[in-house]
Amino acid sequence: MALASALTLLATPAARAQTKGRARARRPQPQAQAPSQQDTRPNPAFDQAVRLGDEARNADRLDEAIAHYADALKQRPKWVDGWWYIGAILYEKDRYEEARDALRNVVALDPNRGPAWALLGLCEFQTREYERAGSSLLRGRALGFGGNQELQAVVTYHAALLYIRFEQFEVGFDALTEFVRAGNESPKVIEAFGLAVLRMPYLPSEMPSDRRDMVMTAGRAGFDMAARRMEQARAAFDTLLARYPNEPNVHYAFGVYMLGQDADAAMKEFKRELEISPQHFPAMTQMAFEYLKRDQFEDALPLAEKAVQLAPKMFAARNVLGRVLLDLGQVERAVKELEEGTRLAPNSPEMHYALGRAYRRAGREADAKREVALFQKLQQETDARRNAQAGVGSGEEANGNGQPKAKP
Repeated sequence: MALASALTLLATPAARAQTKGRARARRPQPQAQAPSQQDTRPNPAFDQAVRLGDEARNADRLDEAIAHYADALKQRPKWVDGWWYIGAILYEKDRYEEARDALRNVVALDPNRGPAWALLGLCEFQTREYERAGSSLLRGRALGFGGNQELQAVVTYHAALLYIRFEQFEVGFDALTEFVRAGNESPKVIEAFGLAVLRMPYLPSEMPSDRRDMVMTAGRAGFDMAARRMEQARAAFDTLLARYPNEPNVHYAFGVYMLGQDADAAMKEFKRELEISPQHFPAMTQMAFEYLKRDQFEDALPLAEKAVQLAPKMFAARNVLGRVLLDLGQVERAVKELEEGTRLAPNSPEMHYALGRAYRRAGREADAKREVALFQKLQQETDARRNAQAGVGSGEEANGNGQPKAKP
């Protein structure tokens, strides 16, 4: 069995309380070591230590297993599986700093092990090295988990929490939609949705206790909205608005929900948000996009400019400002804004498409063709990812080991 990590919050309430919401690591098996790192010379001391370590590990004598594997590593310090065993066992024993150090040896020796990067990121999360944790978790996601759905769920959950904490709320929301597709409505998932919907840059452990009801109500609305259960989402939003009519981001969240149904009502909600939070640049950006859609360019321009001024690294604000400027005939300014937006979000198909239009208007045909080609390539990749994600089964489906998939 490959390393499997299960978020045991997803089990019974008693188990959730006992494990405090951590991912747990089942006993790992070795993975293929890079040929250049293999040492095939006879070494009886090494072989003996490995044999004793395996016996102890299989008998759940984990401290003894660690000691034997450490002896083996004294003989062969570049034995990747030895560091992997030790890291996984230490993680299982909640010794996160030691596990982190062992797993860093794994990825240094074999940087293409997705599960090792994932477990390293979870350790760094526990040691509160949040920036490093985010990088490690993303590396693990990029390399893949070898079909381990449990580990994928744990990593997705923690990556979403880090996106939220670092104020990348839309990205965090999108990551959480994986649980919508899996039919996972656990309290932890709803809570995370609530933090994203209300744009609260907290981990669940950092959230003020008096905000919990508001967060859970917003999370219910966000989950139902992502699941396209619009009536249920509306009921949750109605409750949220009735209880918290003057809280920041409540009217903005409801406006986002209303955009696809009643744009005029959505605009009223965005304006109300700006009355509560005058510097709310996401509301300004949403309004600018809606005015752009209506060809009300003069109305869109000051909102887009203010949004860029307040949030110069927000590529969506650069996108709408560049497009508004282009429609107003300010081509040079439009190109500048869209180039900056593309620099901020080089993997955004929409940015490359908009920049291609601006280059064409500026008479830069070669540049326009390059941007259109990039747009088409990125759009195909985005569609492929969405199609793959849409194929994820129910959270209760069995994985390859005959175990239920983990559900955060």
